[in-house]
Amino acid sequence: MEHHNPLQPKDGNGKKFITIGEIMLRLTPPNYEKIRMTSTFEASYGGSEANIALALANLGVDSTFFSVVPNNSLGKSAVRWLRSNDVHCTPMILTSPEETPTHRLGTYYLETGYGIRPSKVTYDRKHSVITEYDFDKVDINALLDGYDWLHLSGITPALGSNCRSLIMNCLKAAKEKNLIVSFDGNFRSQLWSWEEARDFCTDCLPYVDVLLGTEPYHLWKDEEDHSKGDLKDGIPLQPSYEQQDEVFRHFIERYPNLKCIARHVRYAHSGSENSLKAFMWFEGHTFESRLFTFNILDRVGGGDAFASGLIYAMMNGFKSMDMVNFAVASSVIKHTIHGDGNITDDVQSIRNLMNMNYDIKR
Repeated sequence: MEHHNPLQPKDGNGKKFITIGEIMLRLTPPNYEKIRMTSTFEASYGGSEANIALALANLGVDSTFFSVVPNNSLGKSAVRWLRSNDVHCTPMILTSPEETPTHRLGTYYLETGYGIRPSKVTYDRKHSVITEYDFDKVDINALLDGYDWLHLSGITPALGSNCRSLIMNCLKAAKEKNLIVSFDGNFRSQLWSWEEARDFCTDCLPYVDVLLGTEPYHLWKDEEDHSKGDLKDGIPLQPSYEQQDEVFRHFIERYPNLKCIARHVRYAHSGSENSLKAFMWFEGHTFESRLFTFNILDRVGGGDAFASGLIYAMMNGFKSMDMVNFAVASSVIKHTIHGDGNITDDVQSIRNLMNMNYDIKR
């Protein structure tokens, strides 16, 4: 008998997706409490790349996640959480204390914002197993064999030199194997400096097909004289269409390997109410999405939901405007869900939101 996952449609697009990164334990005080006030924490799991694998699996994509976790109850629980969301975890490595001496799963604490008080993240991930594991033992070609799409982010290389080597080796191997590669810079100021992030992420650009976000990357006005500044200098966080189109075109001129560039733009009216829209360059044109205004239940993972929405739309051949609107709608709907991941298993619900159809479905 041929086995298959009944939640993944047999008539799907057939694309196989893999992503690589760290999965962490997330601890959140309930009811918008601050850490200094709480006596209990809600436990879940998350991490940028894991969030994207989970979101795509819920939408029916054949999705795999590779990481390293300790071979203890926390590590096993993280794997079970992914598997319960239909993510394939066959390549996952459960390490021994001999392989990763500190033998710990990374953790982060989230204080959920409310009203004028923004959310706050406190990391406790130093010396986690992914930073101590020797990835020279991993056959990268074998790891990527059989997949169509690889997604990476700038978070993993920020964790340590071994992780930087892993990500660069994966990029080079993926290029040789003709995988589609998406990359999200995802700068985290608590993990490395702005210049370190720009230096490394810029080195990744020649291997990328789909770029999420336009920072942190060097886009020098003059490669020989960096004192002349970056082509993105002076561009506001909420750019006009013309400003964003100009930045996109500079990227394409410098890196013609890029097939798509997309970024979402956030307008924070308060810690509880935001607006989102997005810009996307695709097939020679810049597209601007609709603007969505919404109340926030849980903001963490919103960018990952945008990335997964765009990847899903591209995999399934959406029209250009539908691609960017579906990606933003995926992010917006994630803001209404507790936890890191966009656990939305109904594509039509995202399409309804994309078309601003909020009526009850019954």
